[in-house]
Amino acid sequence: MDMNWSDADRAFTDEVRAFFDAELTPELREAGRWMTSVYGDHDLSMEWQRRLHAKGWAAPSWPIRYGGAEWSVTQRYIFARERVLAGAPPTSPMGIAMCGPALLGHGSDEQKDYFLPRMLTGEHFWCQGYSEPHAGSDLALLSMSARRDGDDFVCSGTKIWTTHANVANWIFCLVRTSQLARPQQGITFLLIPMDTPGITVTPIVMTSGEHIQNQIFFDNVCVPVTNVVGAIDDGWTVAKYLLEFERGGSAYAPELQVRLARVRELASEGSRPLLNEPAFAAKVAAEQARVDVLETYEFKAMSDAARGGRPGLSGSVMKILGTELSQHITELALEAAGPYGHAFQPQAGFPGGPNVIPHDLNQFAGPRSAAIAPLKYFNDRAGSIYAGSNEIQRNIIAKAGLGL
Repeated sequence: MDMNWSDADRAFTDEVRAFFDAELTPELREAGRWMTSVYGDHDLSMEWQRRLHAKGWAAPSWPIRYGGAEWSVTQRYIFARERVLAGAPPTSPMGIAMCGPALLGHGSDEQKDYFLPRMLTGEHFWCQGYSEPHAGSDLALLSMSARRDGDDFVCSGTKIWTTHANVANWIFCLVRTSQLARPQQGITFLLIPMDTPGITVTPIVMTSGEHIQNQIFFDNVCVPVTNVVGAIDDGWTVAKYLLEFERGGSAYAPELQVRLARVRELASEGSRPLLNEPAFAAKVAAEQARVDVLETYEFKAMSDAARGGRPGLSGSVMKILGTELSQHITELALEAAGPYGHAFQPQAGFPGGPNVIPHDLNQFAGPRSAAIAPLKYFNDRAGSIYAGSNEIQRNIIAKAGLGL
């Protein structure tokens, strides 16, 4: 892969940096640079999305006709890297990066015209209703029912591990509309407003004090049939299309490159820098080689997707490599942090959100990057499970890619 940017690419980099300098407040930088989860503070993330939308940059890969930036793969890479370097918070992926592509690929013109602009402005904030207590990575076992009643579906059941259901006003759901021979059949992709009577959201609070996930109960919830995306009983097709974007619609490598560089910085501090130890330096070098390979693969896969319109099996490959490399880097960061990383155990309720390191670390004796190492380590354990466990991804590759 040729990473020597053209004059146009360098000009775009300068434009991105100038935008960050102008629009990133200290509070927004803190929210992005010191977050330990894959999700930033809700209010600050939405404030950042509003600033991006005003610039026309909220949806990098969407077509311009729907309010997107329609950036090239190179531009998306540049922006992803500069975002992490600048400390900008991420935006929630549920709407723009997941439901948005599903609507672009399978939605009606009326659905696109109504929902897509509201995703960009933040008027509609989305969550994802897939997993159920007995149907996680094996999603085809879902049982939440949707019974046809004239122009409505009447939905009953439950969804679990639903990120941001406590703040979302819309949810895209997979529901069971028929009992057919194969479990993947008879599933429908349905858009449901969260203020519909019969919906109850119950918090799932983690041991860290974070409230990001929830369980949702649906008790005879009426939803118009016009809110079906794609065909009734063919929601599995839409779901697979969406999951390709969830697993591989964005790049892991730009952020991993930045995080690995910060591990080097942390390991270079002190009177006896850990980076001078051959064993540790060899581990860092090995991870650097793997991240470089992933970067090359991602760039090619995203370029192919840009021509063909979807990530395909490369989404599963990128999800496996990206999440497992991320976990490896948290292990290196924890090792580099040493006693400081193990000693610092912050509590929930800090300014900037419960999963963000506090602004005032005067009582912490070590480097600030050491403070987030244990929290990032624990949060990243989920990376190889969410969006379909990595074992499931390997099965998909074996079956669909290798014919096994």
